[in-house]
Amino acid sequence: LTNAQKKVISEIFTDLKSDVQMNRLIQGDVGSGKTIVAFLVIFAAMENGYQAALMAPPEILADQHVRNAKKIFAGTGYRVELLMGSTKAAEKRKIYEALASGEIDLIIGTHAIIQDAVRFSKLGLAIIDEQHRFGVLQRAQLRALGFNPDILVMTATPIPRSLAMTVYGDLDVSIIDELPPGRTPIKTVVVG
Repeated sequence: LTNAQKKVISEIFTDLKSDVQMNRLIQGDVGSGKTIVAFLVIFAAMENGYQAALMAPPEILADQHVRNAKKIFAGTGYRVELLMGSTKAAEKRKIYEALASGEIDLIIGTHAIIQDAVRFSKLGLAIIDEQHRFGVLQRAQLRALGFNPDILVMTATPIPRSLAMTVYGDLDVSIIDELPPGRTPIKTVVVG
């Protein structure tokens, strides 16, 4: 991990140990390592007996996250499943039952995670990737699925600190401002 990732993880773990619900935004460029930070936090939640949910808006990103999670958590005994709008009805019913009974430890998916039929046994951590694609109400719906689960949101969209405090005033902000070794730096340009 980079020093920036370690700093952000330390901030998150401080939040998790607190008696107050975590509401934290991680901001970092594409390739800065937000996802591995999220997976480490998910692992901590599961190790403490809680379920976790990772919501990502496009199906392609949710699918990518579930493939990576299944590799990372292989051999741990933790069950990871994918839930999307395109998931077949029979499969959705099985997932709903397994979530409610606590058989699924980590659910990754799209807006399908916040549908009325979804019930968790013990949701302790909810993570939202591509935060800017979700509204405040959708964040609240995800929060309502558990008993005050800790909330972590992630974005690669650069947000000036003053704007972040205005738009995300209810969130503490952590920034990953360092790319892992070997990553090509991100080049941002404006085209008229």
